[in-house]
Formats: sequence, C-alpha cells, structure tokens
Amino acid sequence: MNKTIPLSVPYLSLDILKNLEETIRTGWVSTGGRFIQEFEMKVADYTGVKRALSCQSGTAGLHLALRALGVGYEDEVIVPTLTFIAAVNPVTYTGAEPVFMDCDDTLNMDLDKLETFLKEECRHVKGRVINKRTNRTVKAVIVVHVFGNPLDFDRLMAIRNTYNVKIIEDATEALGSFNLSGRYANRHCGTIGDVGVYSFNANKIITTGGGGMIISHNQQLLEYAEFLSHQAKADPLYYTHDEIGYNYRMTNIQAAFGTDQIDRLEGFIETKIINYKLYEQALQGIEGLTLLPFREDARANHWFYSLYIEKEKYGMDARELLRKLNDHNIQSRPLWGLIHKQKPYVKHQQFCIEKANSFEGALINIPCSSSLTAEDIEIVTEVLTPQTKSHFMVPPLLARLR
Repeated sequence: MNKTIPLSVPYLSLDILKNLEETIRTGWVSTGGRFIQEFEMKVADYTGVKRALSCQSGTAGLHLALRALGVGYEDEVIVPTLTFIAAVNPVTYTGAEPVFMDCDDTLNMDLDKLETFLKEECRHVKGRVINKRTNRTVKAVIVVHVFGNPLDFDRLMAIRNTYNVKIIEDATEALGSFNLSGRYANRHCGTIGDVGVYSFNANKIITTGGGGMIISHNQQLLEYAEFLSHQAKADPLYYTHDEIGYNYRMTNIQAAFGTDQIDRLEGFIETKIINYKLYEQALQGIEGLTLLPFREDARANHWFYSLYIEKEKYGMDARELLRKLNDHNIQSRPLWGLIHKQKPYVKHQQFCIEKANSFEGALINIPCSSSLTAEDIEIVTEVLTPQTKSHFMVPPLLARLR
C-alpha cells in the first residue's frame, strides 16, 4: 500500500501541550482566558495593526465585518465567483445581495472588470454607488487573496477611493502575504482595506482547529464587531441586549494553539516556498501541466499549489488526473465550483464572467502541507509524470535536500 500524502494538514508541535494543560488546570477552556488576548496581540503585532479581534471562524469574521460596515437589506456586495462559498454566504446573512465578478490570471478578482462595473453599470448619487440594473446600493466589495496570492493593493485602493465602496479583505488564505512594491509595500494582506479577516481552520497555514481573526485600523468598527460577537450584550453585568448579536467568540483552547502556531508562521512560509520551487523544478518539461505562479512583486505565503491541466497536451483532463492521484493515496482536490453557478446563487447578477470559466474544471490542488518532505514531492511528481516520459529524474535541488 502506498504512503498517504495529505493535501494540507497542520504542522503541530507537542510544545503546545503546556498551553493546553494550563487551560485545563485553570478551567479557562471556553470564551475567556489569557490565551485569547495573547493570541490577538501576537496577530496584531505580526500584521502591524493596533488591535486584532478573535472570533469563531473566518466565516463569522466576514459576517461581523459586513454588519460592522452597515451592510444590510437593499444593499449589494460585489464578490468573486472563483473562491470558496464561505466568502459569499455571509453577504446573504445580512440580507444583502451578491454581484459576481470574474477573476484574472492570478485567480483573484479582475480589478479591470470591477472598475468597469462601478463606472459603467452604476450611478453615483451623493456618495452612493447605485446599480443601474437593480437600483440597489453597492455598499462593499469582498476581495479574496486566492491561495495566498495578494491582489494589487495600489489598484484596489484607487478603485475604493474613486468609487466610494468599502473593501473587505478575505485574507483567510493569505496570512503572511504582502506586496513588495507600490504605496502599500510590505503591508500585510488584511490590513489594507476597511477590514480584513483571517481563518485558522485546520487546513490553513496556521491553525487553532477552527477560529478566525478580524483586523482593522478603524477601532470603532472593531469595537462594534466585538459587541456583536458577544450576543450584543449592552451591559457587562445585566442581560441587556440592544441588537441581535451572535455567539462568535474564539475559545481559550483554540487560542492556546494559536499563540504557539503564530510563532512558527515564518518558518511555515519558508518551507512552503521551498516546496513550491521543488515542484516547479520537478515539473518542468511536462507538456500540458502548468504550476500556477505566484506574483513576483509580492511575498506570497504559498498556501496552496495549483496545477493547470491542458488535456490535449497532457493526455488526460483534470478529473482523470485527480482520480489517478487519489488512487495513489495522494490527496488532491479540484478547484471550487464557481459560485454564480451554485444553486442558491444562479439567479443573482454576474458581470462578464469569462476567465473563471476557463479555470473551472482545469485546475487541481496538490499536496502542500507545511510538513511536506522532499521525498513526498518526489512521489507526487512521479505520479504526475506521464508514463510516456523517460524514467523520472530527481531534480538537482530535490536531490540536495534528500
């Protein structure tokens, strides 16, 4: 039986046991305890913001961000169609409607089409952006840094400032990623827009098992999001509630994981970049198989690795290759189904979606865990190499790391 190589699993150290032991010994296992504040401070320090607010998940963080920005009924939010559906569902939680936007070659939202939509498909009345087709106010844009690849911040914020729409950064995949040039150089994904959100799900670059984090330079926004996440409790002692709130708080046990994981983040990113380069070198020359690049003018965290398959050149399509990899106990997955085609969203507005259609059904993700070894990469590459090729040769960089 072949060794199982998982797609993306956390790299955990037994050093974390002392934190977990403290939560058990003190009884602080739920939504209070010192590790919550410690983890928030560490994330804020790492990303260069004044404060970070922990929450129950990345999805909860997006919901709180939308509520804190005042998004509600009769509003619209522009969202990408190429992303995980959790980036879009919170829009509907608020009663607002999503408008779906195409991607570019990086898989991120096509900012040219975003600007065209805001300029040509909307009216601008007294600071409001109104969709001509629906007469609804376009209140915000959710952008996702897909697989850890940052958007062009300068262009994004120029659009934000010109058209007066709020920007929510879904940085759930992009903790540790930033641009290397431009006005926003070296500022982390999640810290550029009006509000940013991270996720610590088990497959993310660091994990708390679950959980998320909201960051913003707007302290009033964070305070309101915190209020909502505590069931909108208006009095610290008495059970007075002025609004509908949510139980969206992170637990102390989750944060106990996070305080250890955040200290290891830069090491995880270094490993992921090395492993990406190993794949890149090993897959050179395989016709019809392209490892999608990360932006050269950014320090991407290289969270997920994507292969683009051209059936005519490679000899099999993405679905066939996916089956082959999994038959060899190599966990891999297809690209998400485009959200504007999903049953709950087929009737919602979409704008000039073209590029995303070309990626759907042609991309797969291959193993990328922080614990992935050179030997694992060699096994994956051997399976990816067509049998018609000559015997698989270990690339020089991979051989040196053995």
